Amino acid sequence: MSGFISPATPSASGLAGLDARARDIFRRIVESYLETGEPVGSRTLSRGGIQLSPASIRNTMQDLTHLGLLAAPHVSAGRVPTHAGLRLFVDGLLEIGDLSAEERRAVDARLIGKGRGFDEALEAASDLLSGLAGGAGVVAAPVREAGVRHVEFVSLSSEQALVVLVFDDGAVENRLMKLAPGVTPSSLQQASNFLNTRLRGRTLGEAQAEMAVELQAARAALDATAAGLVEDGLAAWSGGEAKDRALIVRGRANLLQDPEALADLERVRQLFEDLEEKEQLIGLLDGVREAQGLRIYIGSETRLFSLSGSAVVAAPYMTGQQKVVGAIGVIGPARLNYARVIPLVDYTARVLGRMLDRQD
Repeated sequence: MSGFISPATPSASGLAGLDARARDIFRRIVESYLETGEPVGSRTLSRGGIQLSPASIRNTMQDLTHLGLLAAPHVSAGRVPTHAGLRLFVDGLLEIGDLSAEERRAVDARLIGKGRGFDEALEAASDLLSGLAGGAGVVAAPVREAGVRHVEFVSLSSEQALVVLVFDDGAVENRLMKLAPGVTPSSLQQASNFLNTRLRGRTLGEAQAEMAVELQAARAALDATAAGLVEDGLAAWSGGEAKDRALIVRGRANLLQDPEALADLERVRQLFEDLEEKEQLIGLLDGVREAQGLRIYIGSETRLFSLSGSAVVAAPYMTGQQKVVGAIGVIGPARLNYARVIPLVDYTARVLGRMLDRQD
């Protein structure tokens, strides 16, 4: 599978500072914690096959704690990895396999399906990731890249208009747009005419960049209200404003299956609030698009999930020409099963990319 990108400073140097004993003990603690969610004590490690006395193991665990890689959740309890420790483990010690042929066929069947369109596949991808990864599956729908064939402003009230966008690929989008005070039906018609004579065949992103100078020169031919409509519309449509972009989230209930979550309902409440921050979540996934590689965020590595201490594994989906279109991911507790989730997210993104190529 493809490699992944850490948003944090590479931690290989942290591993280099650990001797073989410390590295082995650290790896075993993290693996046990990811599997059980429980603190790991020296006696557990000793019984697990480490040929050291519990006292020697405790000394090493104390050293790892001083390095900020482990923490003791309770007095006299075992140790759990900190977020910094999880980052070190994921970057340098995690062994990532690949999906089996049977798992790949299952993903293909869920996403592609008979006659399934791409929008339906995005919904299926979110459901699939939440079900198989045990977290919340999230998908940011792509910003449409097709050229525009026709634009029409339809007045709904003195404060709102419906904008009908017809694209070269046959898709039709209806978007609501706030109107500035004083917009008249004639201004709406004038803005429609202006855009239809100049926008045809261009994507919304191209139009915003190329028409800035042209619009300035055309202000004399447009009344101020119509010019403002054109500027506001291009700015909002080309960026696919986060609040107008489709964000698919499935599997919130899975987040309550984590034993730690039940013991810390405040953290879960915070995570649910984070998931409602649509604009920030789309912004995070757009950052994955720009990186063009699978990314992992743990706890405070992203401002959105710093309070809930959650983890995100996300990957872009792209066309065969390596053009990144959107992103998908899994959100869950910091003790996600990374070895399973990473190849699952990676492969799901690649299936979506193949579907895009078939549509072209």
